[in-house]
Amino acid sequence: MPPATELSHTDIEAAAARTGGRVRPVTVTSAPEDGIFFALEFLQHTGTFKARGAQNFIRAHLDAGTFPEAGVTIASGGNAGLACAWAARAAGVPATVFLPTTAPSVKVDRLRSYGARVELVGSEFAEAAAACDEFVESSGALASHAYDHPLIAAGAGTLMTEILGQVPDLDTVVVSVGGGGLFAGVATAAAHHGVRTVAVEPKNCRALNAALEAGEPVDVTVDSVAADSLGARRATPLGVAAARSDLVTSVLVDDAAINAAREHLWDEHRLAVEHAAATALAGIDGPHRSGQSRGSDRSDSSGASGPGAYVPAAGEKVCVILCGANTSLGDL
Repeated sequence: MPPATELSHTDIEAAAARTGGRVRPVTVTSAPEDGIFFALEFLQHTGTFKARGAQNFIRAHLDAGTFPEAGVTIASGGNAGLACAWAARAAGVPATVFLPTTAPSVKVDRLRSYGARVELVGSEFAEAAAACDEFVESSGALASHAYDHPLIAAGAGTLMTEILGQVPDLDTVVVSVGGGGLFAGVATAAAHHGVRTVAVEPKNCRALNAALEAGEPVDVTVDSVAADSLGARRATPLGVAAARSDLVTSVLVDDAAINAAREHLWDEHRLAVEHAAATALAGIDGPHRSGQSRGSDRSDSSGASGPGAYVPAAGEKVCVILCGANTSLGDL
């Protein structure tokens, strides 16, 4: 399957056909006190949206007859590894997940509970990733990726299709961005239906925002309370291509706003989500920003906005995607 630098709505439709009945349909609920909708994707299998892309990736290769006996492999100590292992178990194929030796034992145990072979290599992710590459070369295993693959992004885009099925007159969807796989899928599906996408990143994890400024993917520093999920050093070209649209707004938020949004979701809605999910809510103006700097900065498709949030117009229907809940409850 050749690599692609752009995603189409046809790709997302194909992903929906492959994953239908294999992932949990998203629940969309109204939050009238905040004047918005929430897409509760953290209720997805393995706790994040990544189950969609993992299912699409594995099923596409099975359907094409290109799935090797050695199975699938991925380097990830986080949500992508869990989703890959879960989808592989559901398909009855082997999965090998590479993690650094510093990975939390709870994640190692959960991966093994999905039947994955777990390889602990090195003290840093880069060492685990290098070992994964070597394993691909020596075994012929199918290499998956956390976000930088069209099948992964297209699977994530099925989430937007489901949201529009419940709120067909939606004006704006708000999504947090790490490497850009979820954003690429959501923004592609949203643009097909004329819906605006607000892409929200931590100020110090701004891979997509920096790519828009530079005109191409560039390396960025990673330093945020949400870096465990949004800490990609470089955005996928799929995400950058999807962001070059007048229907996309890029917003940056600081860690204080992310923490405030996460606390608001727990205090007011009893929704326990990870910082990456709260980042999306932090990106729009509303009651959750009480005590935080509030502004009306909006950017066009060519660059960044300041720390101020996106301010919906009167009557604008907005849905915030709460993408994951693999978090510690102790710090809520």
